[in-house]
Amino acid sequence: MFAPPASHDAHAAPPAAGPVHPGWLRAMHWLNALAVAVMVASGWRIYNASPLFDFVFPAGITLGGWLGGALQWHFAGMWLLFVNGVLYLAMNIATGRLWRKFFPLSARGVAADLAAALRGRLAHADPRRYNQVQRLAYLFVMADIAVLVLSGLVLWKSVQFDLLRELLGGYEAARRVHFAAMALLAAFVAVHLAMAALVPRSLAAMIRGQ
Repeated sequence: MFAPPASHDAHAAPPAAGPVHPGWLRAMHWLNALAVAVMVASGWRIYNASPLFDFVFPAGITLGGWLGGALQWHFAGMWLLFVNGVLYLAMNIATGRLWRKFFPLSARGVAADLAAALRGRLAHADPRRYNQVQRLAYLFVMADIAVLVLSGLVLWKSVQFDLLRELLGGYEAARRVHFAAMALLAAFVAVHLAMAALVPRSLAAMIRGQ
């Protein structure tokens, strides 16, 4: 999403050879993108059937056509997101990528990299390295998707998941949690797309691996 931090060493070694992203990661990334697009667009149609707030989403950007159709699309996207997410997490843990890519992480490091980004001081030399703002953003979106899934289970099977419903503060509270998690995910996607447009090499790496 964000470019890696600039090196302070003018003679730093060039990036290592090999693909920036392995094939399994690229496949899961695009499956996840499809699942998120389906779930958000169908979720907006479901929201329109019983709005939480004083607005609805334009019909042209929703999916499903009617409530029943939107629910079917939403369930299809849900299972794709869940299965793909579990496999993604399992592969990251099994290969050691989770610790290698997303840690260490510290408040001071995030602040320093964010300040460097705002000054335009982050380099693009090594797309294999995530700066600490990236690490925080990706860890956040993993947690946000987990909240989406858990709150979605309450909305889907409220009686069966009664303990989870109570932990979230009840059915209506779960609706608000689900909406907030969706809004945060949509915001992440918007920033992610903007960064990909600013650094086209990152998009190419996610398509071709290089």
